Amino acid sequence: MFADRREAGMRLAERLHGFAGAENLVVVGLPRGGVPVAFEVAKALGAPLDVIIVRKLGVPFQPEVGFGALGEGGVRVIDRDIVWRANLPPEELTMVEEREHAELLRRGRRLRGDRAPLDLAGRTVIVVDDGVATGGTARAACQVARARGASQVVLAVPVGAPETIESLREVADEVVCLRTPEFFYAIGAWYRDFAQATDDQVVELLRRAGASEDEREGRARGSDPPGPAGEVWMDVGRVRLPGRLVVPENAAGVVVFVHGSGSSRHSPRNRYVASTLNRAGLATLLFDLLTPEEEFDRGNVFDIGLLAGRLVRVTGWLDDRPEVAGLPIGYFGASTGAAAALWAAAEPGGEIAAVVSRGGRPDLAGPRLPLVRAATLLIVGGRDEVVIDLNRAAQERLRCENLLRIVPGATHLFEEPGTLESVAALARDWFARHFEPSAS
Repeated sequence: MFADRREAGMRLAERLHGFAGAENLVVVGLPRGGVPVAFEVAKALGAPLDVIIVRKLGVPFQPEVGFGALGEGGVRVIDRDIVWRANLPPEELTMVEEREHAELLRRGRRLRGDRAPLDLAGRTVIVVDDGVATGGTARAACQVARARGASQVVLAVPVGAPETIESLREVADEVVCLRTPEFFYAIGAWYRDFAQATDDQVVELLRRAGASEDEREGRARGSDPPGPAGEVWMDVGRVRLPGRLVVPENAAGVVVFVHGSGSSRHSPRNRYVASTLNRAGLATLLFDLLTPEEEFDRGNVFDIGLLAGRLVRVTGWLDDRPEVAGLPIGYFGASTGAAAALWAAAEPGGEIAAVVSRGGRPDLAGPRLPLVRAATLLIVGGRDEVVIDLNRAAQERLRCENLLRIVPGATHLFEEPGTLESVAALARDWFARHFEPSAS
């Protein structure tokens, strides 16, 4: 059927020619075997290439049955129905997630090195594999791409089992498959050369794709706005933290994103909000509060003192950056990052103009709340009842200007259509108003 994965990719690219030159297009391959196919597709379509690393969460006593999937950037997709039917206790779910999360981080570092995953927010994403049999990994990849903000998900494979291909239409906007043989047997049966792809081959293909993209027009930036953008490193005591600083021309202020799980730099939700702020003329700094190794210890995620201390040091680092020197500073915190933002904003001598919390846990800032001087906006989803109550209780302890806004129909992660856009607009207006000289 196919000589090898390279030929399969070239033939698949012919079927996908209608996407050539499309704006905000990105091709992602499933490692390992999907990347050689995806490389040919990306090259033919003139699109950037990345890997999409996912880990299926298997039911402990029946691992082939997945109750969800993990993806980079803190993406977590859970099938609550399977969890309920399997009667899985929370401790078993946590054990599986922690094991797969560690493997996810390891695979990401092995294949990408220090490079960040491409931002998928607002983009058409073509997910490529060398074939599908049961489709579990392809399904998870499509779900993760969607959760990372993709506006359209296309699954493209050279060959697949007919019933599996049909079922995958539930998770992809479009499924492209060159052959669906009635007697499928196995993916390798449809290749003359189906030698196992190696990690080194994947790393090399990603390097070549990146070099080609740089030569053409620079690395694709998706929804990122115009303006100087750079990867930065910040020393915060014994560790160095990576970050991404975007400074539009004539910026009116700078917003520091604070995410408790250590994934702020890659979080698709944070990057979407940041792009909205950038378009409004606000600079943004997205950075990782924790190293990947520290993040694996869930106790660090809830160590508000540790997170706030690092945020204070990063803020000091920001004050010394010439491109944002003298600009008012705000914090945008999510989850436990919101507590760290409020804790840091309460530090003596701190001059934080405004704080916005998205689905946050401000209650974890505890006794620091009455000391916060920055104008504080608390945003919570209307269907996130427990967190609404926690935010109302925290609001009662605030003595600064504050407001609680509830986004109707939104759950904790603001995954519902239009809800994240509402968060971005509320944050944009709050920061813009409090960054004005008259507001200080």
